[in-house]
Amino acid sequence: LLCACEYGFSPAQPDRADFTEQQTDDTFCAGKAVLRKISAEVHQNGKAFSFPFHFVCPKSDRPVPVVFLINFTPAVPDAYLPSEELCDLGIAVASFGYTDISPDSDDFASMAGGLLGVDRTSPDAPGKIAIWAWAARIVMDYVETRPEIDLQNVAVAGHSRLGKTALYAAAFDERFRFVFSNESGCGGAALFRGKGGESAADICRVFPFWFCPNFKNYTQADDALPFDQHFLLSLIAPRRVYVASAAEDLWADPQAEFHACIAASPAYTL
Repeated sequence: LLCACEYGFSPAQPDRADFTEQQTDDTFCAGKAVLRKISAEVHQNGKAFSFPFHFVCPKSDRPVPVVFLINFTPAVPDAYLPSEELCDLGIAVASFGYTDISPDSDDFASMAGGLLGVDRTSPDAPGKIAIWAWAARIVMDYVETRPEIDLQNVAVAGHSRLGKTALYAAAFDERFRFVFSNESGCGGAALFRGKGGESAADICRVFPFWFCPNFKNYTQADDALPFDQHFLLSLIAPRRVYVASAAEDLWADPQAEFHACIAASPAYTL
């Protein structure tokens, strides 16, 4: 229902993904961690597409947890990504810049969109949230190959539009055992019904390309939606979801996010 009416169906996983280590720095964080820059070459439909990502792992004599940040920039470290502090806590970090996957626009012909052959005339074609989440799953394929990682403790995280993406990625890939969603708001962790600030109509008017074309048919009235965002949170049960927003971010509406968590709770009870 969420795929058909809101996000579009997730692109198929690639026929093949090859990972090449482009750069290694074992002196990262004053020698406490190893930084690897990886190129993922993805093969699908007879085409190929490459994108970079980073993998930072603290030096440890046992497997460590990892958090995967879908980030606004490819930089490591970054204002959104305190790599050294996380490594000091014994946590590895994987990350990519989201526009290295697909532009934050209605361009579905270039980059990953060109590889996947996205046809936006189809009402349930994937939007950008689904495409960015697709790339996160490919990076997860790489993480699974790393002996340094405790695969029972893998988290995916994101902020704002990428908080929405992290929730979608976790809902459709059970390898993500935890998801951290920050300021995901409308189309993320916040209920549409009764929401203050940004509404379904607002987000569909300004960012229609984040969602499937069908979404516009449900955004003029909250009651027209055959679902609400607690459906998305419920899909992650019994894995863990952490939802956060700034108290004064009334556009995201933390109260609507809190109500979605309450509404999703029966799935966790079950």
